[in-house]
Formats: sequence, structure tokens, C-alpha cells
Amino acid sequence: MRIVFVAVLFLLQGVVSHAQAPNYLLAAQSLPSAPMPQSTSDPASHRTLSSTGQGPSNQITSSAPMELSLKQAEALAVQNNPQISVARLAALASEQVTREVRSNLWPTATANLTGVDSHDNSRITAGALNNPIIYRRAAAGVSVQQLITDFGRTTNLAASANFSAKAENQNAIATKEEVLLAVDQAFYGALQAHAVLRVAEQTVNARQTLSDQVDALFKSKLRSQLDLSFANVNLAQAKLLLLDAQNNESAARASLSAVLGYSNLREFRLVEDMSAISPPPASVDDLISEALSMRPEMLALSFQYRAAQKFQAAEHDLFLPTIAAVGVVGDTPVRDPILSSWYGAVGVNVGIPLFNGFLYSARSREANLRTQASQDRLLDLRNRISRDVRTSWLNANAAYEKLSVTQQLSEQAQLALDLAQTRYNLGLSSIVELSQAQLQQTQALISNAQAGYDYRMALAVLNYQTTGI
Repeated sequence: MRIVFVAVLFLLQGVVSHAQAPNYLLAAQSLPSAPMPQSTSDPASHRTLSSTGQGPSNQITSSAPMELSLKQAEALAVQNNPQISVARLAALASEQVTREVRSNLWPTATANLTGVDSHDNSRITAGALNNPIIYRRAAAGVSVQQLITDFGRTTNLAASANFSAKAENQNAIATKEEVLLAVDQAFYGALQAHAVLRVAEQTVNARQTLSDQVDALFKSKLRSQLDLSFANVNLAQAKLLLLDAQNNESAARASLSAVLGYSNLREFRLVEDMSAISPPPASVDDLISEALSMRPEMLALSFQYRAAQKFQAAEHDLFLPTIAAVGVVGDTPVRDPILSSWYGAVGVNVGIPLFNGFLYSARSREANLRTQASQDRLLDLRNRISRDVRTSWLNANAAYEKLSVTQQLSEQAQLALDLAQTRYNLGLSSIVELSQAQLQQTQALISNAQAGYDYRMALAVLNYQTTGI
């Protein structure tokens, strides 16, 4: 009789609640309420989260983690990431190549100290066409050589090296932009993983409470073992979701630490920018034009093409003569009596290439072919930039449209779960319907939690493809 009385009282409470509340608020029974929908914004101006996670398997460090905003993360990456340092050093090294080539335009001075002990009345009679006398002597002198003209070859080589240095500078900027994009993606990925973790924790708590209550009703002979089995299966699925969410958040924190330039795992409290989300630009053609004129990869390849043109001209100048002036002066304190105590001479040397096994023609042809290849690479890059910008723009628009859709999906899934809970409490449906509603609500919450960060990451990619971050 006591069991029958408890069952009748339970049903009467459900009927009274059904009569006093709207259909979508029939979650006031003893069963647990579902997790609230996750949104990408909070009423506060900023929201912070700990990168250590909230799962039971994570250890809490004694020291408080440092607060980190997106701008601070980008500044840390620029300061610490070795890829940026490597690219910048390579650009600085390429600037020295220009100085190396231009050194041929300056005079070359060499000091010489010479001492010779020779056999009396000896001459050099082998190894050359000349037959000079060898004198015993000790002398010191200076020789100076100055290029008068090589008809533009050195100038073209210097211009080619200068354009190559400018290309390396643009490559360094492109590397910096790639690192900043990776920082933005890792930052939003960590926030997204934490949002999914909160959904998983709320889901476990809700399904644990439901499992406990169904177990109590089963022991009171008010629910069948099938209901208890479904409740336990749903709880196990929620725990699996929680384990995956904890692992994903740990991986996201590791990725963020690595891209910031740290070799070990660092703990941060990520501060989310709560400014209003704006839609993507309306015109993709303007973005493509802007990207073609501002992308560092485009500028770098353009400089490389101009460097190839200058190098091609320099290689063609090999066929032209080279004119140089030479001067020497010195003193001979130890000498043969027939020699003067000092010496000096000036002269001009003209080098005219006659034949070297078609070396210069092959080098000129090689430079011409490489210049054509650089031009074709430039055209190919223009096509790829146009494609990447258009694809990024489409992805950003799709992600922006998903914001409202996922919000509506979350609200409808919450309403469906409330109704399913009420119907199950009144005995009008089975636990299968309630389980399906719980699953749909969990999926909707995860989609809603991810949508905002997906859009911010899509915007970051779009900015990277156009003007840079």
C-alpha cells in the first residue's frame, strides 16, 4: 500500500505542475535540469578561464597562472618564437651579400713583405715562358687595384643582391604572420576546448543525477531495469565525452605553449575579448586586390623576379671586357747593387673574353631560364592567393551564419529536453525518448560553444590571407 501511495502522489505532483506551468517549463520535477546553453559571450566585459582545466585528472599548480590576452600572446610569440628569429637573421645575412658584391667597386690594397735568398747566377728556366733572374733581396711594398669598369656587371650583381635581400625581408614578415596566425588559432582553440569541457562537465553532472534518481525509482519498483540501463549508458557516454574534452584541452594548452616559444608546458588564464562580433567584409574582390598588393609572399616573389632579371643582365655582361687599374710601390733595403732602392709602377689591364668552352653562353642561358621560371611562379602565386582569399571569405561567411543557427538549435534542443523530461516524469514516454533528447541537447550545446570560436578563427585566417594579422 505504501508503494502505491507514493506512486499516486508522484503522479499528482506531475499533473499539478503541468497545469500551473507552460509546456516548455515542465522541468520542475525531481529529475535533474539539463545544462544551460553555452554562449560565446558573457555579461561581463571580459571572461577569464584557467588553462589548467577543470577535470578531476588535472593537477592544480600552487602558483597562480598568468593572465594572457590575445594581444599579449601575439607579443610573446614575436619575442620568443625561434622561427621569427631565424627568418629575421636570414634577412640580415642577405643584406650583407649586397655589401659583398658592392665591394668589387672599391679599390683593393694589399701590403707585401718579401724576402728571397737565391743561388748565384740562377734563373727560373721551367714552368713559364719568361726567364727572369732571381736576386737575393728583402723588400716591402703596397699594391693597389681598382676596377674601372666592367660595363655594368658588378652593378647588376649588386642590384640583384639588393632585391634578394628585400625578398628575404618579406619572407621574414611572412614567417611572422604565419606564427601570429598559429597563435590566434591556438588561443581560440584553447578557449574552444575549455568551453566544450564545461559542457561535458555539466552533462556528466546532469546524467549522474538522473542515473541516481532512476536507480532509486528502480529499487522502489517504480521504474524498470531497462530505464536504469539506459540511464547508466547515457552516463557512461557523458564520461567518455568528458575524458575526450579534458584531453583536447590539454593538447590545446600544449599547442599554445609551443607556439609562444616555450619548450615546456606553461599555465595561463586566457582572457577572452568580449567585443561585439562583426560580419565579414561584403566584397571579396576588394580583399583579393588588397591581398595581391600587400601579401608579403607576393612582394617577396616579386623581388625575387626582379633579382633574377638583374642577375640575367649581369650574366650577359660576362661577354664584355673588364678594365682595371693596377699600381705598386715599395722599398728594397736589402738588394743587389744593380737594383734601385725603391720601386713603383702603374698600369691598366683590359681583359677581353675570347673563348672559355661556351661557359658564359651557358650561364647566360641558365639565368634567362631561371628568370622565366620566377615569372611563372609569380603568376602561379597570384592565382593561389586569389583562391585562398576567396575560400577564406566563404568560410568566414559560413561560420558567421552558423552563429545564429547554432543558438537556435541550442534553444530548441533545450526545449525538447524539457518536454521529454516532463513526458517521462508523467509516464507518457519511455527513457529512449529522453535519452535521444539528452543526446541532441548535448550536441547542440557543443556546436553552440564551438561556433563563436570557429568564426573568430575564420576571421583570423581571412585577415592573414589579405592584410595580415
